[in-house]
Amino acid sequence: MARRIRAVERTGSVGSDEKPRRAIGSSKNQEIVRKLLWDITAINGHLDEMRHSWAQTLGISGPQWTILTALAALDRGQGVPVKDLVTMLHVQQPFVTTQTKMLENSGFVRRATSSDDGRIVLMSLSDKARKQIANLSSRQELLDKFIFADFNDRTLKEIADQIASLKARLEKAALKLAADI
Repeated sequence: MARRIRAVERTGSVGSDEKPRRAIGSSKNQEIVRKLLWDITAINGHLDEMRHSWAQTLGISGPQWTILTALAALDRGQGVPVKDLVTMLHVQQPFVTTQTKMLENSGFVRRATSSDDGRIVLMSLSDKARKQIANLSSRQELLDKFIFADFNDRTLKEIADQIASLKARLEKAALKLAADI
């Protein structure tokens, strides 16, 4: 099996039941990979700028805005445990706890103990947060239309699927790197 993997890496050829792929080691592919990674870095920077702008309208920080939008996305009426936010945002639990307490003090988040398990704190958006986010939604929709104007539904789904796949591989690569260090 190891010989087969090395042969695929070297030649880019695969068995008849698999899609042919170029060897990632080729200089052209290395260039494409580097460009892709720099583009992702730039996209993240632009998203940070946008988060900061949205946050500024509410008088909170960019990371706090991200927490509010994650809560809005995750909450199905029962509240969201800290661990779910930690997983979605890929941050540490103490960060989420500290920031949500600040958001609670500002009137944007409600925290309640789970009726099923007293050790779990469930968070949800306050009415104030829902109202202010709703006031921004038409502007957000206009930006979304502008950003994704060149994509039809099928293309957008394909890109989303590819990015999800890339995210999963990057997560595994980060774990491998951490294990090697």
